[in-house]
Amino acid sequence: MKRVIVTGGAGFIGSHTAVELAEAGYDPVIVDDLRNSEERALQGIAG
Repeated sequence: MKRVIVTGGAGFIGSHTAVELAEAGYDPVIVDDLRNSEERALQGIAG
């Protein structure tokens, strides 16, 4: 499984991108300072 870094992964676009990558067989590593995002956007992704 390949790892992919998703910057801004707790935002709208980043979280959806991370989900799509995970469903495609990648291991998304999310980097976000949560300044303009919320942790709840990561529910269902974090494992």
